Amino acid sequence: MKLASTSSIRFGILLLASTVLAGPAVLAQVSQSPQSPGPQSPLPAEVEDETLEVSVPGGGGSGEIVVIGRRIPNSIRVSREVVSVLTQADIARTGEGDIAGALQRVTGLSVVGGRFVYVRGLGERYSLALLNGLPIPSPDPLRRVVPLDIFPTSILASSVVQKSYSVNFPGEFGGGVINLTTRAIPAESFLTIGSSVGGNTVTTNELGLVYGGGRFDGFGYDDGTRRIPNGLQDAQASGRLLVPGADFSFRQVQDITASLSNAPTTLIQRNFSVQPNASFDLAAGHTWDVDDLRFGVVANLGWKNNWQTKSGLQQNSSTFIPASAQATATLGINQDYDFLATENRAVLNGLLGLGLEFGEHRIRINNVYVHDTIKEARIQDGINDAAFTDVRVNRSNTAWFERQLIQTQAVGEFRFDNISLDLRGTYANSKRLSPYEREISYAFTTDLGINDFINDLRSPGQSARVAFSRLNENVYGAGADLGYKVEGGPFPMKFTVGYAYSDNQRSSVRRDYRYQSANALPISVAQQRPDFLLSDFNVYTYGIILNETSATAGAARYDAGLTVHAGYGMVELEPTDGVQINTGVRFENGDQFVAPIDLFGGTPPTISTIKRNYWLPAATITWNFAEDMQLRFSASKTIARPQFRELAPQVYLDTETDRESRGNQFLIDSQLINAEARYEWYFGRDERFTISGFWKKIDRPIETVVSLQSGFIQTTFANAPEAELYGVEADVQKYLPLDAISEGAFFDGRRFLIGANYTFTNSKIKVRDGDTTIFPFTGQIVPASNFFRDGQPLTGQSDHIANLQLGFSDQDSLSEQTILLNYASNRATSRGPDGQPDLIEKPGMRLDVVIRQGLRLAGVDLELKLEGRNLTNVRYQEFQSLNGSRVDNNTFQLGRSFTAGLAATF
Repeated sequence: MKLASTSSIRFGILLLASTVLAGPAVLAQVSQSPQSPGPQSPLPAEVEDETLEVSVPGGGGSGEIVVIGRRIPNSIRVSREVVSVLTQADIARTGEGDIAGALQRVTGLSVVGGRFVYVRGLGERYSLALLNGLPIPSPDPLRRVVPLDIFPTSILASSVVQKSYSVNFPGEFGGGVINLTTRAIPAESFLTIGSSVGGNTVTTNELGLVYGGGRFDGFGYDDGTRRIPNGLQDAQASGRLLVPGADFSFRQVQDITASLSNAPTTLIQRNFSVQPNASFDLAAGHTWDVDDLRFGVVANLGWKNNWQTKSGLQQNSSTFIPASAQATATLGINQDYDFLATENRAVLNGLLGLGLEFGEHRIRINNVYVHDTIKEARIQDGINDAAFTDVRVNRSNTAWFERQLIQTQAVGEFRFDNISLDLRGTYANSKRLSPYEREISYAFTTDLGINDFINDLRSPGQSARVAFSRLNENVYGAGADLGYKVEGGPFPMKFTVGYAYSDNQRSSVRRDYRYQSANALPISVAQQRPDFLLSDFNVYTYGIILNETSATAGAARYDAGLTVHAGYGMVELEPTDGVQINTGVRFENGDQFVAPIDLFGGTPPTISTIKRNYWLPAATITWNFAEDMQLRFSASKTIARPQFRELAPQVYLDTETDRESRGNQFLIDSQLINAEARYEWYFGRDERFTISGFWKKIDRPIETVVSLQSGFIQTTFANAPEAELYGVEADVQKYLPLDAISEGAFFDGRRFLIGANYTFTNSKIKVRDGDTTIFPFTGQIVPASNFFRDGQPLTGQSDHIANLQLGFSDQDSLSEQTILLNYASNRATSRGPDGQPDLIEKPGMRLDVVIRQGLRLAGVDLELKLEGRNLTNVRYQEFQSLNGSRVDNNTFQLGRSFTAGLAATF
């Protein structure tokens, strides 16, 4: 670390990545500036301790930028853009095991379903996630957005959330970009082994539902129980519907039906003592120094097995409400189910990172593996008058969703005097397998004095279905960034140009079948439990066969792709003392398609194609008007493309909502204009106050809408005409030294943390006379008012998001006690059907407590962690309300969660 030798108080910040912070590492480094005469000022010691490792597009930028200031106590300040930063220490303080949980403490961010991060209340499609500056395909390929709970915090060096756009990032930048940087070269060798056990008050040791499955389900892997039989595989590959006739004899279909795995995938049983949650984590790193070379290895292996039981209501209303009746109408309940569901989620993840440093050059290679499986059993009991009038139905579902991500990355960051060069590339593959999605429905009858549930596979409310789906996606990405620093000019200046390429290719197949009987089933058979009903004996005795319904459930298969070629030019300069400008433009050529494929020789469905060129300018001005204060102003243009699953007319079960969803092949992309202003004050080490205002205009935003299909809710998507969003966010963090307040051993070296942030966001959809949209499924142009009302907020957007963090910490040893309070106001999950009000989610206020304590036992450093989550016992609520009436679309208890963990570092 070099100390300032000039008379002015100016510091040069070495940027080894783009305009965000710099990668692979942001190191606070003082340099001499010829424009800054003045008295010497020593660099505060705390700056030397602040090292943040970040890797993003843009390479080494082009060297140094001069920043005015008495000190640089926080890495946020060195950014050319509006960012929020989570260091390893910040992440550890939250006690979260995954990055999604840790990010919900960041100003303006909210986490939906514990997995998907929304920036400033905007929906998931407006949030971009990168890993070491490279695209990440989702391990749940039904979404292009990445569920960030798959990344354990132990593998990450930092997380940077950039909320103002700069052209070195992809143009799909709506609310912000979340860049995760993995650990590469550790400061020192380490080996950490950790484990935890925990429970939930509504799940652990309480009533839940399970089904047999296979021996390795607890690890998320199938042992062959769910393998598709050869006969069914051959039938699927034949290009013919599996129905008795010219292509398949009745006996062939019977044999295929009998070959399916039955009881292990069908029979749901009660479990009166659901087991606790458990996790294991192993992390290791080592560094070798050989002459001028420094080589590092970081490895991580993690496993967790969590259980969640949901018990509550699932209702909907089929009431049509014309606009003229909005003031007096009420909602009638047509579907009214009590439900109980238990999910067992098993995640296995691994990381192997290699890093090499020589001189000013750095190379990192990362290999990531994530295997994420959800095993679900669900029973619903109630009525659905819209589908089966006055019939009480008991419906059971079993499902297995196995998702996998494999990604390899290589990043080289090189610096030659005034020239910097970044080269990067990635390949990733993600898969989703869902064999044996079963749904079996029994109806209550009083005929013949039975007074029981029966299933004859024919009558209303009596059926058995099974589906098999698989999805495969390959992602290729590459980029190069070249930076040049101009010396000897009138003021500091640097230029960066870059090229980026990405190619996503996806194939998705879903095959649906319904069990039917050639002969009427005797009452004694119709009363049998599901695995007996579908037994081989009944298949051959009563002629029960599979009848393929794939052709009626949207596209049985679709292929999709998105290829992007992009180039950008960016200049950073300081035309006068304390004023810095970062401006540039990005050109993107995007070619996106979703091609539904008719597997059975029918008319090919409509192919969705979005092929466009975009010019995306951006500019940010930073004014350091005082030694520890600055203002930022930014403006940009960005885009938001529809996701593959939003375009594909294929039905699938969304596990987050327990509802079927189907894409709209007539969607188009959205374009955004963004503006922001932010004031920043860094008044001490790790202490800050910031406040900003932001505004966005979105042309043709994509919104989630609901339709009623045979009395059941099905979600789809449509383009609203226009939306406008504005808001304010504020963030403050302050440490109080306790030893200055009171004496005693407990207070020595301890600090009290007060951290709070608040975001207000207001969004409005604009619908004018004459505005139109395209009706999903048919392609018909209809008035936009059929789906949207003028003044509605965007789906997924909360008006208020607030976080409060209070905690004690010891500066000399590991001892932290933190209280975390998180609040998000109501937000719409989708537009209501048939003139009904929107479906509203109520996140509420959650209170968490995290205690971390370092111990030393037998020469080994230990970390004990105790967590209490959702201590306010907030339940999940999704509902509709109108004039005093309420429909609970999906409401259930979440319970309080408690976890104890112990980690040893050698």
